[in-house]
Amino acid sequence: MTTLPPTGHGPGSPLDPVAGQATGPAPGSDVNLRHLLARAVTVEQRVRRAVEARREADPDPDNEFRGLYLTEESVARLLDEDSARGFPEPAPDTPPDGGTGSRLALLEAEFGLTALDVEILLIALVPDLDDRFEAFYGYLNDDVSRRRPSIGLALGLCGLSPADPVARGRLSARAPLREAGLLLAEDLDRPFLSRALRVPDRVTAHLLGDDTRDPRLAGLLAPWQAVPGVGDPAPLARVLGRGARLAYLSEDQGGAGTALAASALTRAGLGVLGLDLARLTEDPAPAEAVRTLVREARLTGSGLVCAPLEAMSREHPRLLRLLTATPVPVVMVGRAPWDASWSAVPPLLLHAPRVGPAARGALWADAYGRAAQGPPPPGVDPGHLLAPFLLTPEQVTGAAQSAAQTARLDGGALTPDHVRRGARAQNAAGLDRLARRIEPTVTWDDLVLPPDAHAQLRELTARARHRDRVLGEWGMRPGGGRGRGVSALFAGDSGTGKTMSAEVIAADLGLDLYTVDLATVIDKYVGETEKNLERIFTEAAGVNGVLLFDEADAIFGKRSDVKDAHDRYANVESAYLLQRMESFDGLAILATNLRANLDDAFTRRLDLVIDFPVPDVEQRLVLWERCLGPLLPRGADLDLAFCAENFELAGGNIRSIAVTAAYLAADTGGAVTMASLIHAIQREYQKLGRLMLASEFGPYLELVQG
Repeated sequence: MTTLPPTGHGPGSPLDPVAGQATGPAPGSDVNLRHLLARAVTVEQRVRRAVEARREADPDPDNEFRGLYLTEESVARLLDEDSARGFPEPAPDTPPDGGTGSRLALLEAEFGLTALDVEILLIALVPDLDDRFEAFYGYLNDDVSRRRPSIGLALGLCGLSPADPVARGRLSARAPLREAGLLLAEDLDRPFLSRALRVPDRVTAHLLGDDTRDPRLAGLLAPWQAVPGVGDPAPLARVLGRGARLAYLSEDQGGAGTALAASALTRAGLGVLGLDLARLTEDPAPAEAVRTLVREARLTGSGLVCAPLEAMSREHPRLLRLLTATPVPVVMVGRAPWDASWSAVPPLLLHAPRVGPAARGALWADAYGRAAQGPPPPGVDPGHLLAPFLLTPEQVTGAAQSAAQTARLDGGALTPDHVRRGARAQNAAGLDRLARRIEPTVTWDDLVLPPDAHAQLRELTARARHRDRVLGEWGMRPGGGRGRGVSALFAGDSGTGKTMSAEVIAADLGLDLYTVDLATVIDKYVGETEKNLERIFTEAAGVNGVLLFDEADAIFGKRSDVKDAHDRYANVESAYLLQRMESFDGLAILATNLRANLDDAFTRRLDLVIDFPVPDVEQRLVLWERCLGPLLPRGADLDLAFCAENFELAGGNIRSIAVTAAYLAADTGGAVTMASLIHAIQREYQKLGRLMLASEFGPYLELVQG
């Protein structure tokens, strides 16, 4: 043999070291390849001897049917073929055992392989390095269609008896080679010794120096990476470096669990493989996917970061136990409490912090700089704009990329609205199925409220914007299991501006508004109301928005003495919702027309209670002007001061009257006159069931139609 290129295909061959480096293998692949091919030389020598022995021992070499698989001339040609088709002789500097740095040696140490395991692996590997061996194995198998070594042939090439129980055990399904996925046994319906052996393409590529990840995992891996300045990864890294195999990082909304886990693995000297557990549950063969993932982690010296835990904790406990039993470091991340039955070994339990405002702004600016190829303009402060949002590091990056794209679409100048829209784009869509989403379009200037109510709304907005600093950094809400949420009660008659005020707050914070009618949540069956509420709060935990519960008195009524089963379960619903509200991390607003019906214990847990009174004369005049708007044509006889003085109506009623009057004007083709306005007021009174008193309509009573 010579040291010419081993396949005879010249430069560019898969086994050519120069071409291999051009396709991106790991550093040192030339030395690694030489060692692998040097080990393959012994396999080639064994195969040659086996073929020659078969030829000499063949009792009928001139059999006319021999050509059905391989002629003697073909065998002779393969054995005597130009040496360029053979494997190279080992280089003088190649250690006999391959050294401890080659991939084959590292594979042997990582997977606990014996010398026999390595020989069998090489026997199964050589057809992927030199296609002549397909013909050789077909000849030795006495079947041209079986071009891989069988178990019996592999044992024979190693000089072992097919009946040797120890040797056979190294090829059982639970042996290291097959259990770890380094070697596949095919044709399982055949007898044990006749089953073909094959090395998976990913293992072959790894041994040749290629670190491209297994394509089987393409839809399962998540790009979770270490993020500087988020939490302290040192304690977890120290434990992982000492051999710990399982940890669980619990987190709240906007937590940095995945980033902290990736940072800890990186600091411990390990690679990071992120697994999206939600995608894993949708995989048609999840157990096989887990085995492939673990093999990938062991081949690349990586640990697993698996999230979110709640995606599979309830419906797939067996799959979760399979993940926690792997021989590689696994860091689980999620919001669900850990169940001891999910693993045989108790995990290290830690809590992942949220991304703080300063880190959030810095991370956003860095991601935006990469996406837009430049820093944000001086007038845009991402830290301040993103303060109301609870975002994970991945969501912050996505928000920055989305903002850059939107700014490009709008002309290239980044604005605060682009920043907020990018952050809102990270919301999950689950809550849209349970609540009505409203994209805010009103501002503070559209509100017509008493000064005190207006001031309280401003205070509520400040609470939502600065809760990370007050409740997080300053620790102003210790103990009790309470979250960092902000809750308020809007109490007032219908049409006094409760929903509009919630919309204004959402607009000021850059959030969407989700309205939930609690009257539709109540179910007559025991326990169903709580399930409906839990679904709403669970979905809301993945959304940065303002959650508005309308008709709150339907379920937050005063708890009463238990006189029958109905009282008992009504109290259970109220108590459950009290507890759930306390642990909620978002901004929740409850609207009610009957404040007196609310339980005192619930009121105590609210941050603010804001009363919305019926507007006075001055406020009603402003409402009439705004509701009629600047574009609607008005008649000269309109007397809005009279309407404000005489008709005690809420803002919602005035808006409804203005719309009705506009339709009447459109139908006649003229402007809104006092006659059409009085007619619209009459229709609104009829809806409300109010009497039309002469003292209210005054000189315009004659315009009221009988």
